Amino acid sequence: MGEAEKTQKNAFLISLSKEGVTSKVESDNVSEIIGLLREDALEWMDFTVENIDEDSFFIATSLKFSLQLVASVTSARYSAYDDLDTELGLMLPAVRVDHFDVKIYPLLIFIRKNLILTIHPKEVVRLQKIYRYAEIFLKKIRQDIPWNDKLTIVLTRIIDENNEKNFNGLRMIEEEGDELGKYMVDPKAPRVQIGNDIYQMKHALITYLNTLWASWDVINSLRYGDAETISDNSKLLQRIGILGDDINRQIALSEHMSEVLASGLEVLQTIYNNQLQMLNNRLAFVAMWLAVLGTAVLVPNTLATVFGMPSFTFLDWRVSVVLIVMSTFLSGSIMYLIMKKKNWIPPKIEC
Repeated sequence: MGEAEKTQKNAFLISLSKEGVTSKVESDNVSEIIGLLREDALEWMDFTVENIDEDSFFIATSLKFSLQLVASVTSARYSAYDDLDTELGLMLPAVRVDHFDVKIYPLLIFIRKNLILTIHPKEVVRLQKIYRYAEIFLKKIRQDIPWNDKLTIVLTRIIDENNEKNFNGLRMIEEEGDELGKYMVDPKAPRVQIGNDIYQMKHALITYLNTLWASWDVINSLRYGDAETISDNSKLLQRIGILGDDINRQIALSEHMSEVLASGLEVLQTIYNNQLQMLNNRLAFVAMWLAVLGTAVLVPNTLATVFGMPSFTFLDWRVSVVLIVMSTFLSGSIMYLIMKKKNWIPPKIEC
């Protein structure tokens, strides 16, 4: 969600020759793109694959990346950074958010002299923007700078684009959270559904935060330029540092959302407790009056039974009625006063 539909083919190659000439080739034939590899030009190859584990081994090793590097990167969960001096392997999380469903896909990046290779599943289509303007972008790279400076410029652009698409996920979670807030204030909304939605939002935030921290780990490893394939130019490294600062801001925003969600949960819990307390008070109030009425009925009923016995035939019926009526009010009043003295009458709570 949030990414444009895919229009390009499964593989493409962008090349910048020593003379400053750019070329672009795209194809559904992976072997065709691999066969266009040149060692004397700056190249970026991108492959969209069905099976990221199997296909990445074939593509990367065909482009002369070591099996050790590929295995190390693909075995990671969210992110990876492996430097083998002459080659560098990275994994970055690519996030797609649909409502509260956060899906994480791997974006593999392999780097060696004059070559950047990106491999990702078909669900990740976020590199289209760079691909569209790649020729213009590469022409702006000066030819007199070192090869690792050129690689760093392209790599920074790729990471920045991936981060921007990831950051859109937080906006979508915020929008869904706002809809959930409207749902929560509805007194007729089913509480079970609200509880499930709150859990889904919390889980989405935690998953999203994990991807941000994973991206930050990779960028933090790049920002000092220790790898031979990464530039040690302070200005270029500063760009990588800016990417890390952007992620830190997103982490802060996500944590703030978690705090807001926690506050909302506390408010919701307070509302539930108040509603439960009001219900308990109502039940107690009903029970109190049932006890009073029960006592008021029990005593006169007992007297009526006694007065109906043959031994009480001498008693005038008018006197019996008066005694029964008086006992009704007297027994009910006594029971009410006893319950009031014992503080068994629940307080009245306004709804």
